Amino acid sequence: MSETTRRLTMAQALLGFLKAQYVERDGVENPFFAGCLGIFGHGIVSGLGQALQQDPGLRYYQVRNEQGAVHAATAYAKVKNRLQTLICTSSIGPGATNMITGAATATINRLPVLLLPGDIFARRNVAPVLQQLESFLSQDISVNDCFKPVSRYWDRINRPDQILLAAPEAMRVLTSPSETGAVVLALPEDVQTEAYDYPLEFFRKRVWRVGRPRPDRMALERAAALIRSSQRPLIVAGGGVIYSGATEVLARFVQATGIPVGESMAGKGSLRFDHPLNMGAIGATGALPANRLAHDADLVIGIGTRYSDFTTASKTAFQHPGVRFINLNITEFDAGKHHGLALLGDARAALEELEALLAGYAVDPQYRAQAEQLHAQWEAEVDRIYAIRLEPLPSQGELIGALNEAAGDNAIMINAAGSMPGDLHKLWRARHPKHFHMEYGYSCMGYEVAGGLGAKMAAPDKEVYVVVGDGSYLMLSSELVTSVQEGYKLIVVLWDNSGFKSIGSLSRSLGQDGFGTRFVYPKEGGLGGDSAQDAVALPIDFAANARSLGAEVFECKTYADYVTALQAAKATDRTTVIVIKNDRYFNVPGYESWWDVPVAEVSEMPAVQEARKNWEEMRRKEQYYL
Repeated sequence: MSETTRRLTMAQALLGFLKAQYVERDGVENPFFAGCLGIFGHGIVSGLGQALQQDPGLRYYQVRNEQGAVHAATAYAKVKNRLQTLICTSSIGPGATNMITGAATATINRLPVLLLPGDIFARRNVAPVLQQLESFLSQDISVNDCFKPVSRYWDRINRPDQILLAAPEAMRVLTSPSETGAVVLALPEDVQTEAYDYPLEFFRKRVWRVGRPRPDRMALERAAALIRSSQRPLIVAGGGVIYSGATEVLARFVQATGIPVGESMAGKGSLRFDHPLNMGAIGATGALPANRLAHDADLVIGIGTRYSDFTTASKTAFQHPGVRFINLNITEFDAGKHHGLALLGDARAALEELEALLAGYAVDPQYRAQAEQLHAQWEAEVDRIYAIRLEPLPSQGELIGALNEAAGDNAIMINAAGSMPGDLHKLWRARHPKHFHMEYGYSCMGYEVAGGLGAKMAAPDKEVYVVVGDGSYLMLSSELVTSVQEGYKLIVVLWDNSGFKSIGSLSRSLGQDGFGTRFVYPKEGGLGGDSAQDAVALPIDFAANARSLGAEVFECKTYADYVTALQAAKATDRTTVIVIKNDRYFNVPGYESWWDVPVAEVSEMPAVQEARKNWEEMRRKEQYYL
């Protein structure tokens, strides 16, 4: 070893490099990686596992499911506004492919995670090895190739010196606000253990600066002119508002201009719920104020949104015949949507410049008054739903209300899938930008508990409330054990819907009677619909299951029990699970929204035929926004 090099295995060198990576934004600097999550197997234990053991400078966390590990890392990065994340590692084969769903979740949500799956031997002579996928097309294919379509950067390290080029490129993508997502470096198990004389320069501290690029000045001036000439402008606040730290600037901008704001799933919390110009959730799961104003808006100002079908109500939300779009986004792909005026840049920086260009401008006082009146009416509607006391089982809306009030101002609520996202989007009163943590880019069942763990790791000073349905809980609850092991207390609120409530409701709206969505014993060879009243429920004991994993458990029979349990959970010293059964069929209204789910064009079922007629009528309202 010379004075300019150090002889290390590839795994040791990679670990040394990762520990030296920092990010900086607005003068605040921190290490980019906060630890490594994983499960050791034969494809990783002697390489990266040995490196982690030899040099504990990067904390290793033992998880129970590789998919859960990636969800935890994704949630961690979300809470940290993409300025810090976790590494996830696994063995080759099933350990690696378990991470694919998590990789898709991270990439779709534009959140940085680094995945280091083990891979088959690069030298090939002992092939086929355990867990190797053989292909007659090529010897250079493994299951890790499945990561390619769900990652933003992918590489296989077939020689120890290749990491010198691959690792910096991985960091470039991970720290890019416009390109970030899952990054995968597939590590053949033999190459991990091979030594090489690595230059010491490879291990120096590197600071990746996350800048605040400004949009083109002429584009900003055109945007200001469009806003000044509009009669009914509406802001759609997306996740980019929060990730860029633009919430305070947005509040100031809105107060000065009077332009009302609707919030996407990722953007909820961009304004405090009680701001008089916060119109609440927008789109298919939207509130009445935002959807009412969206219908007649002549100018839509999208800030940090990717305009998903839920945000646009499947392109039916904006019905003004001359509606125009201004799209402020860090990503060119999103800024160009709906043929809008693209403002390519950082949300906070661009809003500050727009604020100056619009000095003295304000919407018509009558339009502002209408928005503020709608806001007040909506708050009364939320109060009404919170106060429902349905018998014999409570409604989901009242459970949300009790949780929102119990959680207070400093908590994080986390959810992802089922019927909860839509109701929470409408009803949750967000008091700070991280109060509402919704993974809805992928709406991945099983994200909730693992994501809660990641959120708590990122914000240990905050109480983290995990809202999860029975379906998602059964799919992936194993990271309860990790939270107990590591002392990261979660309060898990398990709402037992007796099956898949969301899809049951959707199925009924399509004329299909909730077929195959209840947790019941099959009868006469199959699972019937909701009209089968004599169905026998499965004897699932969620409380016993959670208790067996080490959690404190509160079983609730009534709304009053639930309220008491929420208070008691705050005093427990470890992860706590609150279980309550709620009404499967009582739903929060839709508030003039729609979501396009095609109905069978030909069917012998009268209910499906009627649903098809309704679908065809709504389908005609979809716009192209050319």
